[in-house]
Amino acid sequence: MLEERALVMQQNLDRSCWVCFATDEDDRTAEWVRPCRCRGSTKWVHQACLQRWVDEKQRGNSTARVACPQCNAEYLIVFPKLGPVVYVLDLVDRLISKACPFAAAGIMVGSIYWTAVTYGAVTVMQVVGHKEGLDVMERADPLFLLIGLPTIPLMLILGKMIRWEDYVLRLWRKYSNKLQILNSIFPGQNGHIGIGCPVPRIPAEASPLADHVSATRILCGALVFPTIATIVGKLMFSSVNSNLQRTILGGIAFVAVKGAFKVYFKQQQYQRQAHRKILNFTEAQEA
Repeated sequence: MLEERALVMQQNLDRSCWVCFATDEDDRTAEWVRPCRCRGSTKWVHQACLQRWVDEKQRGNSTARVACPQCNAEYLIVFPKLGPVVYVLDLVDRLISKACPFAAAGIMVGSIYWTAVTYGAVTVMQVVGHKEGLDVMERADPLFLLIGLPTIPLMLILGKMIRWEDYVLRLWRKYSNKLQILNSIFPGQNGHIGIGCPVPRIPAEASPLADHVSATRILCGALVFPTIATIVGKLMFSSVNSNLQRTILGGIAFVAVKGAFKVYFKQQQYQRQAHRKILNFTEAQEA
């Protein structure tokens, strides 16, 4: 019994802090603590050293849990009891911290909603006409406006996401051999250049998901479309008296012309990729 007690006393005298590596001989007034299940050289640590190490790990969050880096045992950290006023203030502070993310999300959703409502109202006045649009919205049910106006930008974005040009291009490549006249306009349909010239290979086409700018292009294109349709309608169909009909005709004309150019551009890119070649290496390249 005496030998075991002497061994424990000897181990306590040989204490070494695993943070600063100081021993009892270096600082006899320092407070020691054994915070985990470690043995040997990592068994003891100065209270002050461990406090600094815990502060570094918590990074200002006093409620964060800290564990021993060697044995992963969680440190038992206790605080003095709080007074009633400080306890209430601490409780309120924690409740506010937990509620702020939800409040921020609500504000963000509300901002997006009212922005969509405003955009929908402006679009109605732009497409139908300023006076006619105001008259329509004044006579409409408020609940219908609150639900219907924000769906306008949503429907525009969903409509913009329909890649109808790709379907037209696939049909074109599939049945172009039956339309020989159009091959002179769009050369190389259905694996041929012009008539009877084979394509060396079928190129791999990029997936729409691989386009990093498609999301922003869809958003901007969808929101600008009513303005473009109104301008095109005024330029090409000025003889039409109805603002709504003129805007619809302008939108159809813009979509058709833009789609035709896009189909032509994609087909030419397809042909360019199909005729890509890799040249032999030459000594001049190394020089």
